[in-house]
Amino acid sequence: MSLRDFGPNELMFLLLATRWTILLALIAFAGGGLCGLLVAALRVAPARPLRWIAAGYIQFFMGTPILIQLFMAYYGASLLGYRPDPWFAAALTFCLNGGAFFGEIFRGAIEAIPKGQWEAATALGFRFVRTLRLVIVPQAVRLMLPPTVGFMVQIVKTTSVASLIGLTELARAATQVNTVTFQPVMVFGTVSLIYFALCWPLSLYAGHLERRFAAGTTRKAEKPLVMSAA
Repeated sequence: MSLRDFGPNELMFLLLATRWTILLALIAFAGGGLCGLLVAALRVAPARPLRWIAAGYIQFFMGTPILIQLFMAYYGASLLGYRPDPWFAAALTFCLNGGAFFGEIFRGAIEAIPKGQWEAATALGFRFVRTLRLVIVPQAVRLMLPPTVGFMVQIVKTTSVASLIGLTELARAATQVNTVTFQPVMVFGTVSLIYFALCWPLSLYAGHLERRFAAGTTRKAEKPLVMSAA
């Protein structure tokens, strides 16, 4: 017999906790995106030491579990005599982790731009940063968008690990509700539907962007070349 039935109050508690999942995902998306732009710029920089630093950063955050990174940010800081707030530790970890993945996404889009664009900008006297800002990145945005939106789905699902350091988001709220109701099928089934409602529209939008940009590229490739008579 359950301690308390799963009802509207428990459902409302889960929905209220969902806002913190959404907020953490948005922080990770914004912070990780900005960090990713910097990492991508370093990855294609002319200076080899900068490329090495960016590559090492990416290998560390992509090669270690995010749970370990989260524990290092939260518990590791205690070695320095400081116990961070769970929100700060989670936001910092997700931004740095997302920066590595976004950096690779952005780097791939930047390197997909024809080398002739770099050469033309150099011929006009543009330096590296100005070339990126005015010439390369505006063209690479079309290639960045579909995988960026797709990775947002991964961010939303990964936020559940923040519950392990005491952050009350959707996954931790589900554990608390299950403790007082002891109806895991009902509780975690509801949580699964909430995660699905958050992630499915993003997946659809990412697929839409990918098809749209692919269709635009095909139309450009099939457009006949018209030569005017001299």
